[in-house]
Amino acid sequence: MIKINAKRVDMILEKLKGKRILVLGDVMLDKYLRGRVHRLSPEAPVPVVELESETYHFGGAANVAFNLKTLGCEPITIGLVGSDAYGDIFYSLFEEQKLNTAGLIKAQDRPTTVKTRIIGDNQHLARVDREKVIYVHSELSEQIKKSIERFIDRSEALLIEDYNKGVLSQEVIAYALKAAQDRGIITAVDPKFVNFLKYKGVSVFKPNLKEVSQALARPLQSDAEVIAAGKELRHMLSAKCVLLTRGAKGLSLFEESGINHVSTKTRSVADVSGAGDTVISTMTAVLTTGAGFREAAQIANFAAGIVCEQVGIVAVHAAELRAAIVNEAQE
Repeated sequence: MIKINAKRVDMILEKLKGKRILVLGDVMLDKYLRGRVHRLSPEAPVPVVELESETYHFGGAANVAFNLKTLGCEPITIGLVGSDAYGDIFYSLFEEQKLNTAGLIKAQDRPTTVKTRIIGDNQHLARVDREKVIYVHSELSEQIKKSIERFIDRSEALLIEDYNKGVLSQEVIAYALKAAQDRGIITAVDPKFVNFLKYKGVSVFKPNLKEVSQALARPLQSDAEVIAAGKELRHMLSAKCVLLTRGAKGLSLFEESGINHVSTKTRSVADVSGAGDTVISTMTAVLTTGAGFREAAQIANFAAGIVCEQVGIVAVHAAELRAAIVNEAQE
């Protein structure tokens, strides 16, 4: 890949400030229950967690928007939130972080998606999901399309975050991509299995290795198999680039001009949660500054490394991203 010096990093980060990026997808709330374990329950062979803290964080497309915000961008998020107490918490978190709530839609037919993680003595003991997966009906679909039309003209990129929770029906996907492509803006997608091959002609398509293996219905174990799959996928989707996340092996970038592999920047892995959100948000943001795919992928890889060294889902701030890149350049 390419070397990025301090002057170039500063130029890119300065250009990120105020960039308007439209985030469309499945927003979620991550709830953490943390406590101590001193005994087993007399009712079943399970630990009793004595609760010490209860916290809420952004998940899904909301985490992507938050990552964009901490990089200096101005994201606008279009997604569905339930008309419930968790929906109120979600809105309050958005307002607390000065995130734009104008694109959020309150739905009556589903709850706010909440993933509750129970942590005892710093061990992840269980996860409880509160969700109702229903693909949007005509009324909600029209509301989403109206929101896209409202914000697309003032956006420099469309970032689609698909978690198969129901916002991204085939109708919504087609409408959003056409609106963005008609305006010639960057289109980036973090896909999931259900509509995996519906994202045609995008600027950036960012799956992980498992998702590609499922979509192509074959195992991808050797480097040769991964390279063949990446090439095939880019051709099938007519994508400008495919950015394949490969866990400990870093990223593989497939463009018309060739293939580049980016080694992971994580020194010690503490938690991989949210790393994919960080990669797609950073990649998209950097592309809006005029940087190329290779440079954007390199910077996104640094951002993912920062996230993986911390426990829990965290967002990367511009200053720490700069420090990570500059420090390596000086080593």
